[in-house]
Amino acid sequence: LAQLHAIIGECHLCDLSKSRRQSMSGLGNPDAELMIVDAYVSVNEDASNSYYVGRSGESLVKMIENVLGLKKEDVYITHAVKCKPLGTNTPSLSEFTSCKPYLYKQLEAVRPRVVMTLGPDAYRLLSGDDTPFEQVRGHQINFGDYTIVPIFHPQFLLRNPSLKSETLSDLKTIKSCL
Repeated sequence: LAQLHAIIGECHLCDLSKSRRQSMSGLGNPDAELMIVDAYVSVNEDASNSYYVGRSGESLVKMIENVLGLKKEDVYITHAVKCKPLGTNTPSLSEFTSCKPYLYKQLEAVRPRVVMTLGPDAYRLLSGDDTPFEQVRGHQINFGDYTIVPIFHPQFLLRNPSLKSETLSDLKTIKSCL
């Protein structure tokens, strides 16, 4: 995993490498039972070179600690696209395609029991499944040797607090899988 992180840090396979401050390869327990996959690096994460930043990051930590009963150090968190997109753009499919082997190698190295994807973009990028997010959110989806459980992104929940009870149910599903 450390070797993979070094390779990601030196990656120049797409144009995002020209504008990034750094790549963010992943953080956490290399033997985690839970891997969290976000779609791409946020402006705040890129600026601070840190995960769990801002209100969204604080919300995610509360989900991990208060509902799942884990410490953030117990999980492994990464992004499908390892660099911040240009401006406020969503990464292109070709930019993700450059990162895809890295994400799959992280899965192989960590071998989590459950992969929690944050929002529809992270789910689609990881799984390649175009099923509407409302139909997969909170469900256990077999993906090779792993179980994916997509949930709403914490940033989305900050803008839509009425959906927190649904997310609580989704987190309970994840907890039952661990």
